[in-house]
Amino acid sequence: QLRLVESGGGLVQPGGSLRLSCAVSGDNLDYYYIGWFRRAPGKEREGVSCISTSVGSTNYADSVKGRFTISRDDAKTTVYLQMNSLKPEDTAVYYCAADPERKYFHCSSPYDYDYWGQGIQVTVSS
Repeated sequence: QLRLVESGGGLVQPGGSLRLSCAVSGDNLDYYYIGWFRRAPGKEREGVSCISTSVGSTNYADSVKGRFTISRDDAKTTVYLQMNSLKPEDTAVYYCAADPERKYFHCSSPYDYDYWGQGIQVTVSS
């Protein structure tokens, strides 16, 4: 059973940066997709970014391209989301999710993931 724990959220001013971490335990992560999602008040859950732990390929939502970077550590136990040039509209609860890699997996779709963290608040405000 995978366990995912997010950390690094908080309050930041517009234009600032935060780095979220997702610590994953419970299985060998050589062939997993790890995704970051967010849910703002009154909005649907949105895919932010995802990464393949086997080949390191990444995907980003248009709204965060050029500002956010997803990466993993060499041990493949932690995935990071570096968020720069933050905007008030980035305010949301951020979740990381994981599921084994397989054919036809849509890493930006929350419905393809079975394992989720508890979520962490990110607030961008002056």
